[in-house]
Amino acid sequence: MSTAISAKQVAYQIIHHFDKNYRWFTRITKGAQERFEKGLWQQSLDASKERISLYDLSVSDTVAEIYHQVAVHQKNDQFWQEMKLRFTLLLEGHPQFELAETFYNSVIGRIFRHQKIDDSLMYVYPSQCFLAGKDRHHVINSFDTTTTVAKMYDTIFNVYRFNIPFEDLPRDKWQLEKALRKRLDRKQLARVHTVELLKPVFYRGKAAYLIGRICMPDETLPFVVAMQTNEKQELFVDALLTDRKDLSVIFGFARSYFMADTQNPAEIVAFLHELLPNKKAFELYMALGHFKHGKTDFYRNYLAHLSQTDDLFEAAPGIRGLVMMVFHLPSYGVVFKIIKDEFPESKKITREHVKDCYRLVKMSDRVGRMADTHEYVNFRFPLARISPTLLEELQQTCASSIAITEDELIIRHLYIERKMTPLNIYLDQETSPEKIEHAVNELGLCIKQIAKANIFPGDMLHKNFGITRHGRVIFYDYDEICLMHERNFRELPTSDDPFAIDTLSVAPNDVFPEQFEHFIVGKRHLKNLLKRLHGDLMSPAYWKEIQALTANGEVQNFTPYNESMRFPRRQEG
Repeated sequence: MSTAISAKQVAYQIIHHFDKNYRWFTRITKGAQERFEKGLWQQSLDASKERISLYDLSVSDTVAEIYHQVAVHQKNDQFWQEMKLRFTLLLEGHPQFELAETFYNSVIGRIFRHQKIDDSLMYVYPSQCFLAGKDRHHVINSFDTTTTVAKMYDTIFNVYRFNIPFEDLPRDKWQLEKALRKRLDRKQLARVHTVELLKPVFYRGKAAYLIGRICMPDETLPFVVAMQTNEKQELFVDALLTDRKDLSVIFGFARSYFMADTQNPAEIVAFLHELLPNKKAFELYMALGHFKHGKTDFYRNYLAHLSQTDDLFEAAPGIRGLVMMVFHLPSYGVVFKIIKDEFPESKKITREHVKDCYRLVKMSDRVGRMADTHEYVNFRFPLARISPTLLEELQQTCASSIAITEDELIIRHLYIERKMTPLNIYLDQETSPEKIEHAVNELGLCIKQIAKANIFPGDMLHKNFGITRHGRVIFYDYDEICLMHERNFRELPTSDDPFAIDTLSVAPNDVFPEQFEHFIVGKRHLKNLLKRLHGDLMSPAYWKEIQALTANGEVQNFTPYNESMRFPRRQEG
């Protein structure tokens, strides 16, 4: 081992590894177009998993190289401070400087086992301010609208080209024109001066999106062209979306990450933030697959929020979980989840099993129905902001995961997740029959779509689901999930003795769907509603059918916008 290597040289090695990582990330992302055109849907899922995994592999390679060349624990803080200074100089003019800072943080975090959260050693705060718009020309195509709508669409499809034919391009352009004229009145159309589209095509699942905006002097509107392929691998336009709510759902936190190739992620995020001002920058970075930088940006957002508020962290509302302790800051839009030290006898699982379940969800297609979670170690909370009741409960249930200093609560391992209204609370408080029926229907759809994505939810009590402000039901309790083939769906054994079920032959992986009606929702009128809307969930035949579907490797298509937005596929007129 040589200890003569300088801080400057180590900084150069880290930026070299980051650039190598981003080239790898880009190679996988670029392949999305070919996978889409050829209908390689299973390869698309595999590529998504590979892209998620490669970050930690790159960090591990970087740390191993540093350990090989530097006597890490013999270096004082001055060495690491100089290294950060040298690294900062390397970031001048770098098109992904913000992602490189996060990569640097990951390396330092790995070296110091995440014990040092210090801005003199790492980038707790960014080294430079990104000026949105300065690289806009690298990421935007502008289309003139002063001629006709039809000519504008002609130009768009001359710019965005695919290596497969359209099913019926004249029909699609006609439907796009018709849809735009339906959304905008004559006066609005007259005021449109430009349509701007992001240069990268956004790929996810079985769809591709052109994403941009309609520009008028006093307002802008989203402009999203959603495309899919048919069974002959011909391209067709499925919908035109011009509502911010539809775009927000497409970028929802329960969906898998997009494949969108760009060398200017900060500019892409800035543009998207203008379209979706209610989305935080960290959410948009995550949607682009930069989930590690999303975590960095979230932490900065979290620190800023703490500095501007004074409410206390407290236990999250709802029924206490058997596996996770969940708490929140009432003024902030996330929940913090910690694995408890002990589980009741009914939960025959381990801490590592719970972690594996959360990793499985991270790697799976979440199909808009499973909340994305973000794992942190040694996350710090100001002790003065922890309510005494919460602190006592954490000490009783999660003592092995916490450390308390003079002024901080440090949680050694936790998950952070978007805050939602627990479905059981929503159904208890909601009085509108229409909204209740909508929520119960969404619950059934959520369970079915997760199953079609090859995940058996396991514990389907409605307290384990949340409902978003858009009325979408999302699953968020993962400690009993598994792949569909890992369960045996059976008819309920019969006996003259109604209490003999426990003495009958039941294997650990046996599941009896007929029992679902007794525990998914508790109240009789909700049970009846669920049975009316989704009675097939209580049938073993239904679950076996889904098992056969997933066993064949058939990847399902989950359209993230309302069915009513979809264009008809026949030639009209």
